[in-house]
Amino acid sequence: MDSHPVLCAAIADRIANSPNQRITFATYMDMALYHPDYGYYSTQAVNIGKRGDFFTSVHLGPDFGELLAEQFVQMWEILGQPVPFSLVEMGAGQGHLALDILNYLKLRYPNFFAALEYMIVEKSPILRQEQQQRLQEFTVQIKSSLEEILSNSIIGCFFSNELVDALPVHQFILEQGQLREIYVTLQQESIVNHQELLTSPTPPSPLIPTPFTEITAEPSTPKLAEYFDLVSIQFPENVYPEGYRSEVNLAALDWLSVVADRLQRGYVLTIDYGYPASRYYNPRRSQGTLQCYWRHQRHNNPYINIGRQDITAHVDFTALERWGERCGLAKVGLTQQELFLMALGLGDRIAALSYTNQPISDLLRRRDALRQLLDPFGLGGFSILAQSKGLKETETFQPLKGFTVPELAPTSI
Repeated sequence: MDSHPVLCAAIADRIANSPNQRITFATYMDMALYHPDYGYYSTQAVNIGKRGDFFTSVHLGPDFGELLAEQFVQMWEILGQPVPFSLVEMGAGQGHLALDILNYLKLRYPNFFAALEYMIVEKSPILRQEQQQRLQEFTVQIKSSLEEILSNSIIGCFFSNELVDALPVHQFILEQGQLREIYVTLQQESIVNHQELLTSPTPPSPLIPTPFTEITAEPSTPKLAEYFDLVSIQFPENVYPEGYRSEVNLAALDWLSVVADRLQRGYVLTIDYGYPASRYYNPRRSQGTLQCYWRHQRHNNPYINIGRQDITAHVDFTALERWGERCGLAKVGLTQQELFLMALGLGDRIAALSYTNQPISDLLRRRDALRQLLDPFGLGGFSILAQSKGLKETETFQPLKGFTVPELAPTSI
């Protein structure tokens, strides 16, 4: 186990000073990931990629960003080519995706590039620094929160790739047919020691045992029950087993509310792994979707490697759709990444591999990368949700290319 000892102490201190000496799992997850000094995304975020804890579509080459750029160009055209067209990337990681998009647009679509206003919203200070360095040849506004963007000010598109899955989630459990929340508290033997860790002049050993344990109690907020009304999920005892456990992402609804408020006219594009509510809360998925990533190893224990590992939960796309409607966002389409990319021209790129004169090693690497983007059991199985706001009636009749039926992929690449 390789937990950050000072972060553990900070969490323990938060618990000790909270009512009933407990915090929600959402609070625990928020501190583990986003503590400004010791959280995973404040200290370990540079470990994203093939050599880090996990990698995304972006790390497989520029194709993902370039095809996304094709979709953004069409959005600009549908909206009547506004100047500026604001493209707001939320949770931009190390800046690779922004770089791929901007390089491609500058080369292929100079008119759109001239009209483009690119913004990044990034909570992590260490990632903001890396983004500034990587994107220094371009004019990019980097903000620490959506609150820095004025209400009703954006004409363009808000988009995110694997952001919502990392927002802090509440955990719940069904006990005797009742909805109960899972809280994090201190093990009794740790209560005396947490203050000592905080005040120690020298960092203690990182191999101290984790001081945290779970308890269940009444939900911390009525919003948990309201969430299930939103997504039309009930938990009859004869269907759901005793001890059924899962997550609720209230932070995703708060996030979408702010996005909708800042968007005057245009689109919201959300790319992530997840399910509709009926699949997410299937009785057979009795332990939820929470998972942790550490050195490309996946497991489900968030109480080890604290501050050193990523913690995620799948996205409930039904909640995003329905909450979006309450916020004035109309659903444009929901599709899978493999279909989205094929509709935007990935099939042509696959076919072109047969006519290139690249060294065989480069060709094989590129072929493998394209296959991974399309893998229905991996990145290709990600969901992509498009929502819109403020479109004219004529504009709503123009389907987005990525959500049209794509041509079939070649049988051999």
